[in-house]
Amino acid sequence: MYFNHVIEAIGNTPLVKLNSVTDGVKATVLAKVEYFNPGNSVKDRMALRMVEDAEKAGILKPGGTIIEGTSGNTGMGLALAAIAKGYKCIFTMSDKQSKEKIDILKAVGAEVMVCPTNVAPEHPDSYYSVAKRLNQEIPNSFYPNQYDNLSNTAAHYDTSGPEIWKQTDGKITCFASGVGTGGTICGISKYMKEQKADIKVVGIDTYGSVFKKYKETGVFDEAEIYPYATEGIGEDILPKNVNFDLIDTFIKVSDKDGAVMTRRLAKEEGLFVGWSSGSAVHGALEYAREHLTENDTLVVVLPDHGTRYLAKIYNDDWMRAQGYLD
Repeated sequence: MYFNHVIEAIGNTPLVKLNSVTDGVKATVLAKVEYFNPGNSVKDRMALRMVEDAEKAGILKPGGTIIEGTSGNTGMGLALAAIAKGYKCIFTMSDKQSKEKIDILKAVGAEVMVCPTNVAPEHPDSYYSVAKRLNQEIPNSFYPNQYDNLSNTAAHYDTSGPEIWKQTDGKITCFASGVGTGGTICGISKYMKEQKADIKVVGIDTYGSVFKKYKETGVFDEAEIYPYATEGIGEDILPKNVNFDLIDTFIKVSDKDGAVMTRRLAKEEGLFVGWSSGSAVHGALEYAREHLTENDTLVVVLPDHGTRYLAKIYNDDWMRAQGYLD
């Protein structure tokens, strides 16, 4: 058996038990290791789905250009789909993203435009606004808009959710995931809650993001918004893919706690993952210690690979400069 193109290798990623970092946790903790996707991230799934749904709708036509604002991983998934299907890619990114992410996108043929982080989403220089403007200016272009494109959620409802259910033989009782665009957690949560209504879903947020307070109060509090270093989770907007009814509770994880756990996962579990993976595990274990018993099975998504963070998380000098290493 062989694949006709690398995009056919997307999905069916392994579930791996965590053994070392789970001190004080009674539940079985399983990690859905998404760096086994060909683009090394969970975003391969929704990127391909957004492209294929746009093709079916006649929005994306032969020879077209895909334009997207990305923290890096969605761009990689879109680039792989574009290579297979003959499209060009232009990606906008905020300047807080790692250099590795920018270089990787260029390596697979994409044009990358770096935009300032510390501006409001509606500011003309934000990576959201620049992507929208380019879509209006460039003929035969497609702006997937992963934040509001519900193909994002659908991809995980159709693939990730059923995989986890099957891999745990339906024994999963708690699911945890970082929340950025919301597609991963809400697609999987929707599927899981249809199988088992009382499953608990924990969203991992970061300080500087609006999600947790909005879930708890219904208030979009701009005072909650400030720059943070963690990549890939948290938002200063409310994406349409975030269905708060499908997320039972949010836990905020600091930049430092996420970074330290990321390195622990590499050294103690052999899982060479990215920053938001550490955040997801730290938050999931915090919830598990307080709420789960030996009868529970917790699944947490590890979104991407450590190669995206060599100059940051896995660089001792950088970690010390941030105050993350003692």
